[in-house]
Amino acid sequence: MAEFDLIEIIRARCSVARADVLLGIGDDAAILAPPPGHDLLVSTDTLVAGVHFPPLTTARDLGWKSLAVNLSDLAAMGATPAWALLALTLPEADRTFVDGFAEGFAALAAQHRVALVGGDTTSGPLSVTVVVHGFVPTGRALRRDGAQPGDHVYVTGTLGDAAAGLRCLDRHDPATVALFNAPLDTRESLLERLHRPTPRVAAGAALRDVASACIDVSDGLLADLGHVAVRSGVGIEVDALELPASSALLALFDASERLALQASGGDDYELAFTMSPARAADLLRDLARIGCGATRIGRVVAGAGVRLLDAAGAEIVLDRRGWEHFA
Repeated sequence: MAEFDLIEIIRARCSVARADVLLGIGDDAAILAPPPGHDLLVSTDTLVAGVHFPPLTTARDLGWKSLAVNLSDLAAMGATPAWALLALTLPEADRTFVDGFAEGFAALAAQHRVALVGGDTTSGPLSVTVVVHGFVPTGRALRRDGAQPGDHVYVTGTLGDAAAGLRCLDRHDPATVALFNAPLDTRESLLERLHRPTPRVAAGAALRDVASACIDVSDGLLADLGHVAVRSGVGIEVDALELPASSALLALFDASERLALQASGGDDYELAFTMSPARAADLLRDLARIGCGATRIGRVVAGAGVRLLDAAGAEIVLDRRGWEHFA
């Protein structure tokens, strides 16, 4: 297929009408109109085959995830998504792959009224780069630098499922062989979290003006909270026994394995945030109303760094704290 045939498949599949898109796909650049009284937030992520997603990931799942991981960044700053750019690099012009990719991308874009307004297609090893744009009322974006000693630390949803799902795919690791004998629906629930994460956009909006700092959990809870600690100039203590786990994770992994997945596995795309204890009750009710629970997992203290503590208050040292490129 020709390049412009592929572009037309994507354009047709991912069409979302928005009044603030004055000119979308089809010209040298899009013409967009940010609303008055709002700041424009922009974020980008690249997903590379074999690094950010397993080689056998379906095109539909890849389309969904490539947008989801970017929307999660906007959610972490309390922004409402609006527009996206897509750069898709393909080994060959595969119509079936592009059609499936566009279907997955469009399904999530439609949920959040995200208009695809441009991008690029090129030949090379499979990778996907998405740029997203969102709005937040002027001066009200959530940031990483507002945590204060005395704040409590919370996380939405559950942790460790996506990393556990990745382990469910590894048939070459003797330690994971037993996972293939687990009930199919249990494994499928973990794989769903890996392939189709839910960006917490509504939760992010609810956190705006309430949370003192926020970040999405992409590289691993300890690693990502480390960014909050550095930016805020504080220390963070995390209680290992309080980390929320799904029934699937509890069923398939012992306590030690589970803790490593929850604390450092990454790919959760939940929101970790800090806030004053005085505001917790109202916020937790708001989150429950939108179907997103949150669990208190620790506290902000004077000092530096992130410490994972056992029930007696002793520090637990893990082999790794999260994903690091080039490590």
